[in-house]
Amino acid sequence: MTHILAIDCGTQSVRALLFDLEGNLVSKAQIHIEPYFSSHPGWAEQDPGTYWDALCHACRALFGETTVDKNTIKAVALTTQRGTLINLDSEGRPLRPAMVWLDQRTAKQLPDMGVFWETVFSLIRQKQTIDYFRSQAEANWIWENQRDIWEKTHKFLLLSGYLTYRLTSRYVDSVGCQVGYLPFDYKRLKWASPFSWKWKAVRVKPQMLPQLVRPGDIFGKITSQASHETGVPEGLPLIAAAADKACEVIGAGCLTPNIACLSFGTTATINANNHKYVEAVPLLPPYPSALPGHYCMEAQIARGYWMINWFKKEFGLREKRIAEEKGIAPETLFDQLIAPIPPGSMGLILQPYWSPGIRHPGPEAKGAIIGFGDVHTRAHLYRAILEGLGYGLREGKERIEKRAKVRIKRLRVCGGGSQSNRAVQITADIFGLPVERPHTYEVSGLGAAIDAAVGMGLHPDFEIAVARMTRVRDVFYPSPKAHQVYDQLYQRVYKKLYSRLQPLYQAIRQITSYP
Repeated sequence: MTHILAIDCGTQSVRALLFDLEGNLVSKAQIHIEPYFSSHPGWAEQDPGTYWDALCHACRALFGETTVDKNTIKAVALTTQRGTLINLDSEGRPLRPAMVWLDQRTAKQLPDMGVFWETVFSLIRQKQTIDYFRSQAEANWIWENQRDIWEKTHKFLLLSGYLTYRLTSRYVDSVGCQVGYLPFDYKRLKWASPFSWKWKAVRVKPQMLPQLVRPGDIFGKITSQASHETGVPEGLPLIAAAADKACEVIGAGCLTPNIACLSFGTTATINANNHKYVEAVPLLPPYPSALPGHYCMEAQIARGYWMINWFKKEFGLREKRIAEEKGIAPETLFDQLIAPIPPGSMGLILQPYWSPGIRHPGPEAKGAIIGFGDVHTRAHLYRAILEGLGYGLREGKERIEKRAKVRIKRLRVCGGGSQSNRAVQITADIFGLPVERPHTYEVSGLGAAIDAAVGMGLHPDFEIAVARMTRVRDVFYPSPKAHQVYDQLYQRVYKKLYSRLQPLYQAIRQITSYP
């Protein structure tokens, strides 16, 4: 038997996963972590050591429980949450807490772009977009507010690069992990040219960034120190994979543009692989794929299935307590809660813009719920959240199809929310398409394992690896009657909400200065 160790460092937990070459999850260990701490409103930070300690504990727990012989493990692959950044000093030690991707602080003192670039972006009417990019860049905020830390920064790494360094003692990262406000050329899949405007927009120097390799290439080998702390055999090759969303796409078996992956995670996304560079939203690049040389066309809802956790915290204490007593998942009880509620939640419509965007939605965007009446209960609200996320993802699907000139014919679903049968069925009804659920919930880790399997030559190419290691377990077919209701609500109500409410969102932002 041959196995691959995949390490998946998400927002809420770190998982160590052992897969065989048929894509079967042989063993698993999971360590939960706090997503972040917040010392000021809008801040989201975490001690970098928290991620490393959880990784070590997860691996040791895995090896303590599994009967798999370590000698059958041929490679390690790593996938992580996107956009979380860490400053390291010249000794490789963190200088400050990691800035987690959920952080909302913005820089005020924007870098000088120079007359040429300022003129160019003004002429093409994209100055606001570039200013947003500069204000959101974590490097610019640190330079402005913590200059002493920035001056000591030797390396500025994504979480993937930091954990790779801890495992191999090398400053190297995968092309497939580069999602964030960094001087990265998304079209050419490498660091930006020395002449690019991005080096002026972000206060990062080339020497502060890691070497990049393609998914499937070897980062290095597990060091003796990392082996001592994790229990992973020394000398095992660490293979480059990609960020969690990109790994989910191939882990769900989506290799071509006509098969899309719906991720029901903290950020809800719809993603499709393409060998062509296509911007689903103009001037917002597709992210690097877990397939070398490919791109992920993505539309996202930033606070996607985070809203489910928000609902549980604010309105679901009863179900959480009962679930703990019975030893079942709270989602099971929430599915029962909304079972009697008809499609459309009796007129309650939710727009899921709990977090603003750059262009669609814009930085002024906020969430909205309309259609309240005296018949509505928290059950209606919960179903309206699921439906609002479905509408938002369907809108993303249509943008991708229009921009890429493709037709998405099949949908695969993954992420924490995909464990809810009701949520998946609602999604099928809204899209009017069958929604397929993969054979394993751990598709992000499986995608990383696929990168490792191909990189090590255990499967000859990605087509064969995906065919061998992925498959569909469940299929949810749309109800024609429910789809008819949802289609009318989507076309006649949901699609008009943002344009009607946008002026009010802008007024709220001007009056309250939030966000």
